[in-house]
Amino acid sequence: MMTIETNLQHIHYEITEICRECERDPSNIKLIAVSKTKPCFLIEQAIDAGQTIFGENYVQEGVEKIKYFAAHRPDTHLEWHFIGPLQSNKTRLVTEHFDWVHTVDRIKIAQRLNDQRPTFLNKLNVLIQINISNELTKSGITPEQLPQLAAQMSNLPNLVLRGLMFIPKAENEFKKQRETFLKAYDLYSELQQKIAGIDTLSMGMSGDMNAAIASGSNTIRIGSAIFGAREYN
Repeated sequence: MMTIETNLQHIHYEITEICRECERDPSNIKLIAVSKTKPCFLIEQAIDAGQTIFGENYVQEGVEKIKYFAAHRPDTHLEWHFIGPLQSNKTRLVTEHFDWVHTVDRIKIAQRLNDQRPTFLNKLNVLIQINISNELTKSGITPEQLPQLAAQMSNLPNLVLRGLMFIPKAENEFKKQRETFLKAYDLYSELQQKIAGIDTLSMGMSGDMNAAIASGSNTIRIGSAIFGAREYN
């Protein structure tokens, strides 16, 4: 019987093997357990197995979980990443509770996150989402819009621009996955040359994490391979 603990062990084994093949250090790969739609008792199992970094797509659901674990696991340091589309009317909740936001795609959102970040919290870590495959159904800016938005965001005092996030078009072939991820890595490398402190490339999920890590990703977002198929009401 597969458990969340054994699933996490398997993911870490895969990460180690991929890194060995492409001569990377597996300790440099951050694993975000995507816990959207999953109940707190399953997240608790992941925490007990050593996982402390979680990603949520829905604002209210994520905030409720953050509050729950702040109350029930106050001595366990957890890191919460918001990885879903963000509307301007939800920025206050996100900036008041999350540690990271992966999906900034316009200056209006960045400005609101900056202005609404409580002064007693550390600066909010943010990533710019790029729609690398130019899909109409996905959020994110075009690569051509990156220099301007990055320059604007780097001047916001309550945010720390850490890098880029990608959700490319789904591909089954490793070669095609790599082609897109390498384009994403080039954008990340260019941004590193222009802005200090850029250190996070968030790309790779359950179906393409091998290609993402082989292409330079250092932050992967894994949900179903850890928690099983998502459950939607």
